[in-house]
Amino acid sequence: MTRPWLRWLPAAVVPAVIAAGALVTAFQAGAAVELPAKTPEQVLAMVAAHQVHDLSGTLEQTSDLGLPQLPSSGSSSHSSSANSSTANILDLLTSPHTARIYLDGPANVRVQVMDTLAERDFVRHGKDLWLYSSKDNTATHVALPDRAATDGTKAPGTRKPETRTPGMMQTPEELAQHLLAKVGPSTDITVGRDTMVAGRSAYELVLTPRASDTLIGSVSLAVDSATGLPLSVEVLARGQDQPAFRLAFTDLNLDTPQASLFSFTPPPGATVKEQTLPAKVPAAGAQQQAKPGTSGSDTHKAGHPQVNGTGWDAVAELPSSALPPSLLSSPLLAQATRSVDGGRLLSTALVNVLITNDGRIFAGSVPLERLQSAAASG
Repeated sequence: MTRPWLRWLPAAVVPAVIAAGALVTAFQAGAAVELPAKTPEQVLAMVAAHQVHDLSGTLEQTSDLGLPQLPSSGSSSHSSSANSSTANILDLLTSPHTARIYLDGPANVRVQVMDTLAERDFVRHGKDLWLYSSKDNTATHVALPDRAATDGTKAPGTRKPETRTPGMMQTPEELAQHLLAKVGPSTDITVGRDTMVAGRSAYELVLTPRASDTLIGSVSLAVDSATGLPLSVEVLARGQDQPAFRLAFTDLNLDTPQASLFSFTPPPGATVKEQTLPAKVPAAGAQQQAKPGTSGSDTHKAGHPQVNGTGWDAVAELPSSALPPSLLSSPLLAQATRSVDGGRLLSTALVNVLITNDGRIFAGSVPLERLQSAAASG
């Protein structure tokens, strides 16, 4: 349904993290909380074992990554479409976002992202998937294949999300699952202060990379003390004491949402596009040869990025074909990047993205020199 790079670029920005509001009430200042002591292993076990599948709440996300605020649309030139695509990605990195989310199991999902003077909706009900933008009153209807009707891995907000919709916010759980996948010998894990998030008491799980050449200083996850559901994610860049990225619930209700919330009818006058996904996807077993220095789990499949290294200092590579030429020539991309040896660099507090002169893309929470080295060895 989407180009692979659209799904993976936020994953290269948000693993690091970004991508994916200054959380007004996420960590409530002065809130006195005292919970029974738990070890890091016990808090991790709570996250792994939680059974929260129904909820409704408000999410707020903010990023302070050192990127300039850029206009959301270009001029009426021939490259306006590319400008819009670039602006959407940069908006994810620079602007605060608020969203309402409703979950009733894996097959009923609604996410409403509140933009300035506009709203974007993602609605899934069984095999019906709707994407709607009020800005231009357009809707896309996707008929999911039969295999997705009860597949809990296909919807945002479920335990192992596989489909990413560009421009839609992640949940703290999705982001936490991605970050926890990095936990291992490369990470120190501690339990921080007890806290309150969205009116619920929570344990603070702190992940500190041991790698010296990562831009990530630490990651804090607030884990609901009653259910184990991740409630917030806070990421600090190395050497900074203020979060570069925050994502959290500001209110949360664990009751089952009303069934009517998962029904969607395009508004009058809306332009509607129909799309159908294939009944079968390519087999996941066909792998390409990994580059030297990569682990077996890093061997990439067709359409996926190739990953050099493991853990916090890994570098993801996408081929030149991943980005359309019109996007590479976008004036907004030129404004957001600077010229460096070998290409152009999009630099943030948490992630660097190198677009080489031949169009390849290298991204990771690492210094520029690490990206340039990966590009030279390719």
